[in-house]
Amino acid sequence: MIARGFSAALQSIFSRGRIARQSAPLLHQRLRLYARLARLDRPIGIFLLLWPTLWALWVAAGGIPSLHLILVFTLGVLLTRSAGCVINDYADRNFDRHVARTRDRPLTTGQVTGLEAYYLLLAMLTAALLLVVTTNRLTILLAFAAIPLGGCYPFMKRYTYLPQFFMGLAFGWGIPMAFAAQTGTVPPIAWLLFIANILYAMIYDTIYAMVDREYDMKIGIKSAAILFADADRHIIGIMQAMLLAVLFLAGRKADLGVWYNSSLGIVMGLCVYHQSLIRKRLPEDCFRAFLHNNWIGAAVFAGIVIDYVLKY
Repeated sequence: MIARGFSAALQSIFSRGRIARQSAPLLHQRLRLYARLARLDRPIGIFLLLWPTLWALWVAAGGIPSLHLILVFTLGVLLTRSAGCVINDYADRNFDRHVARTRDRPLTTGQVTGLEAYYLLLAMLTAALLLVVTTNRLTILLAFAAIPLGGCYPFMKRYTYLPQFFMGLAFGWGIPMAFAAQTGTVPPIAWLLFIANILYAMIYDTIYAMVDREYDMKIGIKSAAILFADADRHIIGIMQAMLLAVLFLAGRKADLGVWYNSSLGIVMGLCVYHQSLIRKRLPEDCFRAFLHNNWIGAAVFAGIVIDYVLKY
């Protein structure tokens, strides 16, 4: 009896091990699909959202932010951007199949179900909320205000030709939150940086929309690239000039000096380069310009950090 019982126990253990080994590839496949849905394989969106948040965090802290807040906002950006991608893909699942660049996304192909997307979204938003509750009351209140902004943005392209503006609002909400977490207030300079982020987002996302303009017109999706038509490059140029002006004013308000202003000179050069890339409106060149906008955010952040470092 004892021998039979021991043998049965061993068979059960080996059977469970075999099931676990068989399940591992399936689990790995699901996790890869979830990562693709959250666009973790394309981190450009994380950087475009992270740089303005870091601008705000460093300015709010006078150049010395706490490690705790750096971790909270860096992880928060990763989670909220990923959550935004899930909402966006769910909203566009019936449109994406008509666009060559997006027709292979997991929700569009049915590799990930709507229910799976819902649970993934819930998990990421819960994790983001747990990060926020380690800060203060004002930051928590601002975080709840961010939910409708992030939730409505993906649907704006059905109703307005300026969904890029709403994306700028949603992507920039980390700026007042950073000031609230660091200082307990949201001073005027926070709103200057918020406006700068809206302009920054409208610039790079209008360039991004130029890539898909022909597809969007066919399927009825609205964008600033369609609205601006042949004036797209000129209006992008105007927004680039406005961005530089607002960043300069923010630097004056924060008492930033020559190193920060030098970074704005680099930003000006990058804007000229991006104009050269989009001059023929070729989709592949517009996409390169979109990706390259990452360096604008990085240059501004570098200028802020260096300026503060050399002050101390």
